[in-house]
Amino acid sequence: MTTKIILADDHKIMREGLRALLEKQADFEVTAEAENGLDAVQLTKKLKPNIVIMDIGMPGLNGIEATRQITAEVSSTKVIALSMHSDKRFVIEMLKAGVSAYLLKDSASEELASAIRTVLSGKPYLSPRITDVVLKDYLNTLTKEPSAFTLLTPREREVLQLIAEGKTTKEIATALFVSVKTVDTHRQQLMEKLNLRSVAELTKYAIREGLTSLGP
Repeated sequence: MTTKIILADDHKIMREGLRALLEKQADFEVTAEAENGLDAVQLTKKLKPNIVIMDIGMPGLNGIEATRQITAEVSSTKVIALSMHSDKRFVIEMLKAGVSAYLLKDSASEELASAIRTVLSGKPYLSPRITDVVLKDYLNTLTKEPSAFTLLTPREREVLQLIAEGKTTKEIATALFVSVKTVDTHRQQLMEKLNLRSVAELTKYAIREGLTSLGP
């Protein structure tokens, strides 16, 4: 079965090089070329190729917006980003737009055919350098995301754990050497701070945050 491909890049010499590279594969066929994002979208709607190879920086409509339109309107077509940019802003926005693969132009000769076949099999493909960018962004997101250890005081975490473990207000007061009223105050503060409305929700939160593995 022939894989039909559209090339979208505003540099003619780049399109010619990609066409020559792809047509070395007996089962690949470049059915059209686009020099801007608007043409890429229109050609994709008309021809419904298996793959669109998409540059990011193009006139009229950039590759990110073109990809959003294609993935929303022609779900059968897979988009592969092929760019000189490894900057995380471009990578993340293209992934959000729905690309199935992201490669750097300087590795196209080694990776493009493999990336196309990987995408056609239903799997995503990222160049190794792009994987590093995505992983670093993910780890940064994790460290920035609020957790029980950044939102709550040590005493609030203690109270929350004991609540989640099913202790009564009196039992918590005894365990922490505080008054029942103090425990009630902490519980109320926990609910307000975490925007939760019940002991059951506090318990689920405590388990999710790793404060306890026990339910009530």
